[in-house]
Amino acid sequence: MQGDPGLRERKKRQTRQLISDVASHLFITKGFDNVTVTEIAEAVNVSPKTVFNYFPRKEDMFLDRLPEALALITGAVRDREPDVEPLAALRRLFVGLAREGHPLGGVGEGYGTFWRVVAGSPALLARIRESIQETENVLAAALAEAVGADPGDPWQKTTAALVVTVYRTTYAESARRLIAGEPAAEVVEDHIALLERGFDALERAVGGR
Repeated sequence: MQGDPGLRERKKRQTRQLISDVASHLFITKGFDNVTVTEIAEAVNVSPKTVFNYFPRKEDMFLDRLPEALALITGAVRDREPDVEPLAALRRLFVGLAREGHPLGGVGEGYGTFWRVVAGSPALLARIRESIQETENVLAAALAEAVGADPGDPWQKTTAALVVTVYRTTYAESARRLIAGEPAAEVVEDHIALLERGFDALERAVGGR
């Protein structure tokens, strides 16, 4: 008799989360570049191979929400109501994440610690730069699909790059302030205001679509 596939999936998710949580604690305590995968595996009581089965790259243990971010961004475009333009759907997503204090909102109590670890690691910064390109690519494809354009349409690539620029610039500014010790309650309002200004400019520049 085979085991419950739902139970297996839950256990896999729990193991993945445990590895990420333990790794994040070690990265925050000791610095990302000072922690080895073997050390993480020992702390979780699994083999290094098991760790790599869940996270092919060490950086993705700390940036474990990158796949979720991509899913939310593309979902905002693909699953929007028929009368909502793609840019409006993306604006709603980014502003909503910040207002809700969602981990992907980038602003909240304790986030200064997260951003300090990122800023102190060339490997994490490189992974974030890589993820920015990944985001542009998947968003361009989602935008092209939304308007019935060719997947390689350069205008959708341009629009995606502009959206990601607003997103990246806003997060970078908020991260700088949080690292400097400014209260998250003050930073979040400016974070949202900067997003709003960015999307206002985008909609004037490229239109609803």
